[in-house]
Amino acid sequence: MRRVLKPGGRLLLSVMHPAGYPVTHPEDDYFALTKYSEDYILDGQTVWPTFWHRPLHAMSDAFAAAGFRIVTISEPPPSPDTPAEMLPPDKVKGSGSFMCFLFFVLESA
Repeated sequence: MRRVLKPGGRLLLSVMHPAGYPVTHPEDDYFALTKYSEDYILDGQTVWPTFWHRPLHAMSDAFAAAGFRIVTISEPPPSPDTPAEMLPPDKVKGSGSFMCFLFFVLESA
């Protein structure tokens, strides 16, 4: 992606928050790069998405090595107008709790 951006161009991306992994997998090494799957029920059907856990330093190091500068890191809460049925049961509307994502704004060098 860095190759196709003009100098000063921006890339916006979201990743799973690395702090969530040790909560759901406390026996595993936070610093290890790990591929894992979890089951979720969506519309009455079970799905098993696959994730790749990376510690925060691995992400920031990879962005720098690719020629990006981190402009913003954000842990946004759900929008106040999000319908309650769209939120996971463990997230309280308006609690300020993050949704397990990190959002990055990267700028090409």
